[in-house]
Amino acid sequence: MPPPSARTRVWNAAQIGILALLMALCFLNHFNRASITSAGDERIMAQHHISPEQMGAVYSSFLIVYTLFMIPGGLFLDRTGPRLTLTLMAVGSAIFCGFTGLVGLGFLSSLPILTALLIVRSTMGLVSAPLHPGAARAIGNWFSPAQAPLANGLVTGASILAYAVVHPIFGGLIDWVEWPRAFLLTGGLTLGLATLWWWVGRDHPDTNLPVEASASAQPTAPTSALPLDLRSLVLLTLSYAAVGYFQYLFFYWLHYYFDEILHLEKVQSRFYAGLPNLAMAFGMPVGGWLQGQWESRFGDARRHWLPALGMGASAACLLAGIGSTQIGWVVTWFTLALGILGLTESAFWTTAVRLGRHRGGTTAAIMNTGGNGIGLLAPLLTPIIGTHLGWSWGLGLGAIIGLAGAACWLGIRVPPHAAARAE
Repeated sequence: MPPPSARTRVWNAAQIGILALLMALCFLNHFNRASITSAGDERIMAQHHISPEQMGAVYSSFLIVYTLFMIPGGLFLDRTGPRLTLTLMAVGSAIFCGFTGLVGLGFLSSLPILTALLIVRSTMGLVSAPLHPGAARAIGNWFSPAQAPLANGLVTGASILAYAVVHPIFGGLIDWVEWPRAFLLTGGLTLGLATLWWWVGRDHPDTNLPVEASASAQPTAPTSALPLDLRSLVLLTLSYAAVGYFQYLFFYWLHYYFDEILHLEKVQSRFYAGLPNLAMAFGMPVGGWLQGQWESRFGDARRHWLPALGMGASAACLLAGIGSTQIGWVVTWFTLALGILGLTESAFWTTAVRLGRHRGGTTAAIMNTGGNGIGLLAPLLTPIIGTHLGWSWGLGLGAIIGLAGAACWLGIRVPPHAAARAE
């Protein structure tokens, strides 16, 4: 095999650079949104006499506004491109992460702290809405159909890695400088990344690379005239809604479950709460690679089997963890539940962009609206069900919803010729 040409090396380096920046953007945005749970569990609820149900409302305020502005964010994305959209998203995430810390330092002191947090975190949800559609659209622009599943898996894996490390890292920051200044520090870091993305990022490879170098990512046939398969998009959205509920159940309440329900020590609860998220972060790029191999071997006709089986298996692991009595097995089953669910993530984003083609940002936003529309119920319902029926029922509802989401994949179809890159 001849060595790669200079143009090919430049192209490969550009792809790696774009992918690394997208991973960093997703990581920091999710770290900023998840850090409120660490601060809430360890300081805010106790210091300000806020109940778990009230804190759940703060968590859900982000998700409600995030969900409501998802489709407008997708339309804005398709009009302006990923570079500007993701820059504005990152700047907004930095500002309102910093405002969260300022609330603790007396900003909006005329309001009760619960009200102030609701305002700041819900506005942070608004500016964060285009994150994942923007990343998926950028990947559709920069990577070939064969490369896109792995690239999507790496980007979504980076976002989940934030949940895996947020409790030990942000908890350590809280111990060091207290929670208001910890939010100011992470907000400043995010602003620096936003500046770097605006300086380096591009919407399409052909804006900063020779045409010959980027030819591998160009579509082989026009796809904009093909009709949208609404049935598949609806089923994809419903299935991702199940994933959203399952994920947010773990993201927002697993640390509290270990800390307050199972009464583990602080260091243990931080560590154990991070393991399932770390497994999911690892599973996402692995799942992207598996999805690419699966499609290469079986084609689009059988693309649904891998995510359907993964969602079913993750639901079974969650039920096994709920039924376990030893903490080691509880952590093991919960870790497997999110790790296996992570294998399915790339299939969702790749399929959404392929369904939408030249409107891939909008279809990805529609899918993510469903994911968060149902997912945002988990922070609210879980403590309510846990208080009245027991936490086994609060967690077990996630498994039931996960099984329903797995069944949706049996009806999702993407025509083989829709696999071209979104323009």
